[in-house]
Amino acid sequence: MNITVHASFLPHDDPDASLAFYRDVLGFEVRNDVGYGGMRWITVGPAGQPGVSVVLQPPVADPGVTDDERRTIAEMMAKGTYAGILLATDDLDGTFERVEAGGAEVVQEPVEQPYGVRDCAFRDPAGNMIRIQELR
Repeated sequence: MNITVHASFLPHDDPDASLAFYRDVLGFEVRNDVGYGGMRWITVGPAGQPGVSVVLQPPVADPGVTDDERRTIAEMMAKGTYAGILLATDDLDGTFERVEAGGAEVVQEPVEQPYGVRDCAFRDPAGNMIRIQELR
């Protein structure tokens, strides 16, 4: 069996701010930008990796989400505890400098973790945790 990761989903509450972060700060390609019913789904992905995408989606697009769940999701996004993604780079320090210079909220500067990885962390404009790990 051959299974690969094709797409992952992250919520956004400001599509333009999220687009600017993933495109201009992280350098991702925009693969699709679709609007429907006043909502917007933006698919981005790392250059040179056409088979891997991140879909930035409205967090409450599912009609089965209740009003209480919408409030909980909004609260968790505001705290930065709703969603996240782990990225990797071969130049952690350079990547950190570029993302920090792009105005991203720094959660953790590059550090050697006790569990054997070196990484850093940011929040995207929607509050999602973006951890970036150094490839070794």
